[in-house]
Amino acid sequence: MLLVMAGIFFVSGIPGDRLPLPDVVDIDKLAHLTVYGLLAGTVFYAFGPRLRYKNPTWLSLVVIAVCIIYGISDEYHQSFIPNRTPSVFDILADGTGAIVVCLIRNSTFWKGLFL
Repeated sequence: MLLVMAGIFFVSGIPGDRLPLPDVVDIDKLAHLTVYGLLAGTVFYAFGPRLRYKNPTWLSLVVIAVCIIYGISDEYHQSFIPNRTPSVFDILADGTGAIVVCLIRNSTFWKGLFL
């Protein structure tokens, strides 16, 4: 979890004109969704197995909250970086990535992969 957070912080510190993103509309939103989905998966495993199994719905809410709060702090951090601007839509993409992973993790079909 901390390594993923450090990676997000590092990439957030890259000035916007040096950020190596393809010229595709809203690719940054897909990047946010993917990276914060990865963060959500790692946050799940930051908790021990007992908490993961005891109340997965409560833990999902905690995971989503952690990702959104970190997303807000990431956007604040970006406000100090040249050619980067904070965006509510990035935070929405962050939260969506976390929600998708929580839904997959709690579904019976995929449960075996995430236990």
